[in-house]
Amino acid sequence: MNVTHLECAKCAERYEPDQIHQLCTVCGKPLLVRYNLGQASAELKRHDLPARVPTLWRYREVLPVVHAENRLSLGEGWTPLTRVSNLGARLGLENLFIKDESLNATGSFKARGLCLAVSMAKELGVRKLAIPSAGNAAGALAAYAARAGMEAQIFMPRDTPLANRLECEMTGAHVTLIDGLITDCGAEVARRKDSEGWFDVSTLKEPYRIEGKKTMGYELAEQFEWELPDVILYPTGGGTGLIGMWKAFDEMEEMGWIGSYRPRMFSIQAEGCAPIVRAYLNGWNEAPEFENAHTVASGLRVPRAIGDFVMLDILRRSNGGAIAVSDDEMITSAREIGACEGIFCAPEGAACLPALRGLLRDGKVSASDRVVIFNTGGGGKYSEAYS
Repeated sequence: MNVTHLECAKCAERYEPDQIHQLCTVCGKPLLVRYNLGQASAELKRHDLPARVPTLWRYREVLPVVHAENRLSLGEGWTPLTRVSNLGARLGLENLFIKDESLNATGSFKARGLCLAVSMAKELGVRKLAIPSAGNAAGALAAYAARAGMEAQIFMPRDTPLANRLECEMTGAHVTLIDGLITDCGAEVARRKDSEGWFDVSTLKEPYRIEGKKTMGYELAEQFEWELPDVILYPTGGGTGLIGMWKAFDEMEEMGWIGSYRPRMFSIQAEGCAPIVRAYLNGWNEAPEFENAHTVASGLRVPRAIGDFVMLDILRRSNGGAIAVSDDEMITSAREIGACEGIFCAPEGAACLPALRGLLRDGKVSASDRVVIFNTGGGGKYSEAYS
């Protein structure tokens, strides 16, 4: 096993790796998995990767699951990185790409994180899982819990898209609808988890979803032949993917796979729920809860993110930023991306297009930059928004 310990992202308190953990018991912040990367790089070589399985488990030496029988898979990961020349020509960009996470199992990038969370839960002997979710994470948990033979308790806002609720019910999960937002769902999970014996797999409240999401960073580097892009636009709710990719870049540099160059990271949020944008623009190190959060992009309707301080640090260190766009812009942009490139984006992914136009207008992105937009899910789950 290449895992050496778990470490608090805030206070650096260390924890043993083969035990069940949630948040840091000292400061209440997220835990990160740390590896012996020298040993990992001795076992895993870049040139070996093309012969490996085209799922996120191709990077198994830098993932925490030790026993092969606990590595659950529904074909997640290794999603296309598509050069979108028609859209790029409209924008005056020579090298515009979409990393299309809609082709994951369960139709979104959430499959990556929940694949690892449920696999590690299986490895650690957990039997009951619970999650608050605005949609896609719930579907991913339900699917992987079914695969593992575990109980899945899903808590969703009552106005979550029907497609997400049906996905959970049809894969055997118990669904509870809550009047309120994802934060209200999270409060209900927290209130009941101890008495019910549930393990809470909320975003960054356990250490392993981020390990699945970080594989997006490994894939980007591999697909770009080990030279990272100049700009990444990432739709941000809880921010696990943003944090995970940055973690992957650091790991790959330590293993000698890439150099010190980093993309400029941009967090894209909805105007109706933009805690990270507000904190970034105000120079804050944390992002207080965003009041009266609302947006058709259910994955962006996260009024408070526990990993806020990590995200804000990444945005500033990378010389990136944070941008909010309107719901109307998301819907219009989804239609434009679809008509130009044949990719039916979720509103969250479509939000990156108006943000990119603003960056080009302001001179923060140039025509020669290699730019990656993350489409985090398929538009078919958002019929209410698009109709």
